[in-house]
Amino acid sequence: MNYKYSLLIILLVAVISCAQTKQDTLFVAHWNLENLFDTVDDPKTIDEEFLPNGQKEWTSERLETKLYNLSRVIRSMNVDRGPDILGVCEVEHEALLDTMCSKYLSNMSFKVAYLESPDERGIDNGLVFKSHKLKLLSVKGLNVDLGTGYQTRLILDATLLFENKDTLNCFVNHWPSRRGGEAESEWARVKAAQTLRKTVEELLSKNNKSKIIIVGDFNDQPNNISITEKLKAEGIICDSIKSDNLIQDDKSDLFNLAFKSWSEGNGSYFYRDNFNMLDQIIVSKDMLIGSDLNYICNSFEVYKPYIMVTRTGKFKGAPFPTYGGSRYLGGYSDHFPVTAKFKVLR
Repeated sequence: MNYKYSLLIILLVAVISCAQTKQDTLFVAHWNLENLFDTVDDPKTIDEEFLPNGQKEWTSERLETKLYNLSRVIRSMNVDRGPDILGVCEVEHEALLDTMCSKYLSNMSFKVAYLESPDERGIDNGLVFKSHKLKLLSVKGLNVDLGTGYQTRLILDATLLFENKDTLNCFVNHWPSRRGGEAESEWARVKAAQTLRKTVEELLSKNNKSKIIIVGDFNDQPNNISITEKLKAEGIICDSIKSDNLIQDDKSDLFNLAFKSWSEGNGSYFYRDNFNMLDQIIVSKDMLIGSDLNYICNSFEVYKPYIMVTRTGKFKGAPFPTYGGSRYLGGYSDHFPVTAKFKVLR
């Protein structure tokens, strides 16, 4: 009997010890929500296509289906726990995110950081975060001056406090599209990259251990010059990271977590029979080797839940969108989300 009791005590101590040392995580995601418009005409923007009497016949019923579908995918992230931080783009107004969170994700304590952009179509970037883990300290927008009179999306600059300890500088991006051709439109994405890079350098000059999280639909891939030369985000193969080398390497301060997945042929957006990694997660050095939050090696993922993958036909394997051209399909988005996890070191 004494032996059995001793064994039981040992097992209980082991279980308690494991529970105490179990590491928490910070789960970060980004998703282009594909034209999340309301059904009300905004006289300040070009939104007529997405009205009940518009080309897309965008009704309240279709909007509700869209919000429900988006929430299903968001809820399923992080093993059904949902993301801690979710950057989103192509949203017309903050009220749409508020409605989705309150109506379909009410048990996840989500709050929203958002600003209206000068984009002519009225689509904006937003940040959804778990309010029991994170507190919003500030939100502002970085204006990308293209010098042409054409207005593009603001880069959302949100500062969050994580578990009352870590300050996170989060940037949500939706850079100018490739309309007119990749090479012909490259200059506009270079402008966006330079705008963001300036703010990053300001942060790092004040604190070289700043925790910076950059997410977005960049409309460029990890090897394009807007990312590599202008934003100066280095592609990394996680298995090759050496902490000592990173600490000594003063040339690199941003690291692209999407690079390895992209180099293996993965992507978040399907175009002309190929996947493109337009959606990426980029972080500062302290998010790799810092003392509070560390990237979990190879946790970056193009998130493809079964419910939103096209199963047959020409677009088999691609995201199941809301529309195929002007034809209503009732799907989710034309982009897959991207996600990454970080260890919380306490």
